[in-house]
Amino acid sequence: MHDQFACSCRFRVLNIVERRVMTSTTARAQQAPGEKIRRFKEFNDGAASWDRVERIIARVEAWPLGGDTRFIVTSLKAGSPRTLYQEIYCARGQAENHIKAWKTNLAADRTSCSRASANQMRLFLHIGAYWLMWSFRSLMPRRSRWRGIQFNTLHLRLIKLAVRLETLKRSIRMHLPRSMPDQAILGYAPARLPRLVS
Repeated sequence: MHDQFACSCRFRVLNIVERRVMTSTTARAQQAPGEKIRRFKEFNDGAASWDRVERIIARVEAWPLGGDTRFIVTSLKAGSPRTLYQEIYCARGQAENHIKAWKTNLAADRTSCSRASANQMRLFLHIGAYWLMWSFRSLMPRRSRWRGIQFNTLHLRLIKLAVRLETLKRSIRMHLPRSMPDQAILGYAPARLPRLVS
């Protein structure tokens, strides 16, 4: 009962802070139409069940169609709220996204062999596959949707294709289906592949 009361008090404080900062941020966003306004607010709070008061950082965004609020709790004393959120917290989230892409889209967590050396070899191959996929995606035009596309989508749209191969004396010619929607990017990306080697 005591812990439930402490949690409800804590969430009430968070809601008050969120409402105040969101109201002022929304007012600023209305003065600059079409722009996304991002603000950071820092405060200290602690529930009765906690043994110490924690530093809480609120990130509030507002734009013409709505708003969004995120909270992080940190024990770090140094650093501005913006730096802690954007350069530490978001970077950690991006690292977790890389691990997720490696495990989920490349099936790197399949270590079902009975020998440890075979599982280790599987992991080496998956690391190589991840590097190739990441490098191939980095060759895409900077402002295209292909630059940040998921590995499984990249695999299905550009790698796992039904093509007819024609072997010539000095080259291999690929004949793609006419109905393929991504022919332009498929012609662009292989031309940049030598950059991976150099």
